[in-house]
Amino acid sequence: MRPDATRLSECSTPLVIVPTLYVAFELGGTSWKLAATTGPGQPPRLRTVPARGLTRTLDELARAKARFQLDPATPVVSCYEAGRDGFWLHHALTASAVRNHVVDSSSIEVNRRQRRAKSDRLDARKLVSMLVRYAEGERQVWHVVHVPSSEAEDQRQLHREFKTAQRERLAAMTRVGSLLMTQGLTLPLTGREAVAEVQAALAALRRWDDTPLPPALQTRLGREWGQVVALTTQLDLLGRERTRRLREDNSPRSPKSGSSCSCGG
Repeated sequence: MRPDATRLSECSTPLVIVPTLYVAFELGGTSWKLAATTGPGQPPRLRTVPARGLTRTLDELARAKARFQLDPATPVVSCYEAGRDGFWLHHALTASAVRNHVVDSSSIEVNRRQRRAKSDRLDARKLVSMLVRYAEGERQVWHVVHVPSSEAEDQRQLHREFKTAQRERLAAMTRVGSLLMTQGLTLPLTGREAVAEVQAALAALRRWDDTPLPPALQTRLGREWGQVVALTTQLDLLGRERTRRLREDNSPRSPKSGSSCSCGG
């Protein structure tokens, strides 16, 4: 057989395209918008479901397959922007045999002439068109977030609680300082004084005319400082718990620190 005949035979081999349903989620607080399509030439099918309505969402996926005359076993590829909904939807979709992508909102390709707020959500139709492009090999359209396991996500709660308590304590201390500044006063604060000690110090403060602080202001300052003290106690407890967990992870009996591993490879 001639070489050119061989090339002709190879070029004439039909390209097998696997039908796929592409779905993009626009997640809102009260409702979700779903845009489904089978490819770049197919106008998306738009539907709205109640927010966090997983059963209704899966039903809409089945209806979309029927609408596009797809086999019920047709694979589904979906996406949504990372945000306050977290990763529970990703795990639920994955458990339902949907290949889902959680997308980093800040990495999404947008018109450079438009300013897009961090909280803005792309229209579901635009998002599903980008999903099709991504599936066809245009990896630059966005960055896919690495989704941790449910166990790994749960391990982060202690660290997040610690950081939240730190921010809240700093905010309460700042409010105390700002309230005192309105009277031309300051009070050295460390965040570890007892409420009674600070209230006594506040009661001893005098304004520019040598009068005590107004009673309502003193009451508010006492409440604010009570929050500071409570958050300081909470931070101490969280810090000890974090130290305990670190010691357990580094224990010689811990599988994480052992030199031997039962994993293959």
